[in-house]
Amino acid sequence: MPRTSRALPLALLSALLPAACASTSPSVADTSAAALRVEVPTITHPAGETPQWWYRSGAASAAANGAMAGRAKNVILFLGDGMSLTTVAAARILEGQRKGGPGEENLLSWERFPRTAFSKTYNVDAQTPDSAGTMTAITTGVKTHMGAIGVSAGRRDDCADSLGKQRLTWLQLADAAGMATGIVSTARLTHATPAATWAHSPDRNWESDADMPAEAHAQGCLDIARQMVATPYGPGPKVMLGGGRGQFLPAGVRDPEYPDRTGLRLDGRDLVAEWKGAHPGGVYVWNREQLQAAAEAPAVLGLFEHDHLQFEHEKDRAAEPTLAELTAEAIRRLSRDPNGFVLMVEGARIDHANHNGNAFRALDETVAMSEAVRVAAEMTSAEDTLILVTADHSHVLNFTGYPTRGNPILDKVRGSAREDGSPGEYARDNSGLPYTTLSYANGPGHTGASNRQPAGPKTYPHSPSSAEPALGRPDLTRVDTTRPDYMQEALVPLKSETHGGEDVGIWARGPGSEAVRGTLEQNTIFHVIVQATPKLRERLCAAGTCDANGVPVELPQPERFQRKD
Repeated sequence: MPRTSRALPLALLSALLPAACASTSPSVADTSAAALRVEVPTITHPAGETPQWWYRSGAASAAANGAMAGRAKNVILFLGDGMSLTTVAAARILEGQRKGGPGEENLLSWERFPRTAFSKTYNVDAQTPDSAGTMTAITTGVKTHMGAIGVSAGRRDDCADSLGKQRLTWLQLADAAGMATGIVSTARLTHATPAATWAHSPDRNWESDADMPAEAHAQGCLDIARQMVATPYGPGPKVMLGGGRGQFLPAGVRDPEYPDRTGLRLDGRDLVAEWKGAHPGGVYVWNREQLQAAAEAPAVLGLFEHDHLQFEHEKDRAAEPTLAELTAEAIRRLSRDPNGFVLMVEGARIDHANHNGNAFRALDETVAMSEAVRVAAEMTSAEDTLILVTADHSHVLNFTGYPTRGNPILDKVRGSAREDGSPGEYARDNSGLPYTTLSYANGPGHTGASNRQPAGPKTYPHSPSSAEPALGRPDLTRVDTTRPDYMQEALVPLKSETHGGEDVGIWARGPGSEAVRGTLEQNTIFHVIVQATPKLRERLCAAGTCDANGVPVELPQPERFQRKD
């Protein structure tokens, strides 16, 4: 039976919701410790969860934590896709060991931020979520269904229904408010996370027109790539850096880097040309040298791969920028705007490596994102720039055994299968075999024979469509489990490892970061951003979405923020 939320007594509710008071007029805003209270209706879960309820509930949570006291000029959100707490802990140790230390004492760049919280990641229809629904919660303030891009909950295959459910993102809000905006990702720019900053689609897979069903075309839905170059709210993102050239170029047009590949679009549209038309003086680049040469361009579209960017481990750094370099380029360009900027940076391939059952690449990509966050922190000031670091969801990577202090994180456990074991020797399971510190609960690392590789340890890449039961565990004594292509053992055989459903972390620095504490619903992150950034909340208030205290509580309608020209 569904459970009904129990209403709190008014006195207790007031006590739980202290925050800085703000008004619709910045000149008279009161940021003292006066109590702010946002009324949230009591509902039955999940039946009563409307988009309006999710939005107001998130607003109440952010205001209760004091987000309205924020005075951020700029906002940077770093999204480590699939960056579970286990991934963070293991990457922290790997980075520390690369520096020559034991590793456990190390901190990734964002772990030095003063504010932390947990984020609850479920979708409205899924206990364990996907990247589209989770990122939409972060970008719109409304939780939604698995696979949704910028729309509130509905049917994933229903274009017509989704047209009335488009939700305003905080990047679109910033564009309408006159701030500079930017998107950086190591994935295709049409992939779930970057797409959810700007596009609206009931199905994350509708990346190009070739991916959409005829019925969706007929009902008026646009593919994600086409929406990414549209500018209905303002000038649009001044910086878009990522992968996915194929989704932006028409079929028959050869890729500039891979002559055997062509564009994927069937409608004949050249979206790179359309982007240039919408950004006079803007420059399109597809390699590192071109990006550096376009340093003074007022806007830049960088598509550095036909598909996703290469893993850091495989990247030709002379040709393809690192995530830290892309982040620095974006901040350098956006910070020229006197009105401030908002920027989303995604370390996308953390997720892909975990899905591949390859811990080396997952941790290596996390370390690369730590470098990007370090660069961003050094290039900005905590006095005027809110930086948030979080993940959209978890993964089923396990950190197990009793390895001795400083044991290489990718190696086999040295110590014992018991807490009181002696260090130095490999720990052994009940059958006498060694095992690794890191493993996956499921995925392609299952050691039974598959249709792709024989029984025993698996080597990256491995994407099987069938598997046989494992006949015991393989003997890893002479197997180098620290090599980049070793795939950690997985208990359940799957073609691709799955997400995990547990909470992920939020780390924050700068104005408004004090609101990042406790355990938050994921959609509250949106409200922390807009409440802590005066230009964003003022634009929402100008559209009539704020209460008497200036808290944006009413679900904004995108058409009210579009340009009138």
